[in-house]
Amino acid sequence: MGKRGEPLELRDAHFPGRAQIDAYGNGGFRFADMSHRGSLMCVPSGVYGWSPTCFEEITDEALDQILQEADGIEVLLIGCGDELKPFPEARKGPFREKGIMVDSMSTGAAVRTYNVMLGEDRAVAAVFIAVDYT
Repeated sequence: MGKRGEPLELRDAHFPGRAQIDAYGNGGFRFADMSHRGSLMCVPSGVYGWSPTCFEEITDEALDQILQEADGIEVLLIGCGDELKPFPEARKGPFREKGIMVDSMSTGAAVRTYNVMLGEDRAVAAVFIAVDYT
């Protein structure tokens, strides 16, 4: 229950802004003095909780937000989890049409690359599969 016995309102996780990822592992991420358990999507409109838990769950629907915000994105980094898994060339077409380069790598490498690109004020978006190591 929330305040004064009111039902607790659950919302989708969302941080309205761009933020570097301070830490990852143990099934989640830390950023902007907050922590989030589970996977993340970082786009120009903010940082969102993201439902995929493994590379195989990264569907076209799961990446739709990237295409909706394509005007502010030149690079999409895909953090695949514990290891690199190539994003299929056949699925890159819609991103190329919008001028977005797609690069997949392990989540750790994607976080580091995202932070560097964000620090350079580059037009970058990222999706990160949560990992259990620290």
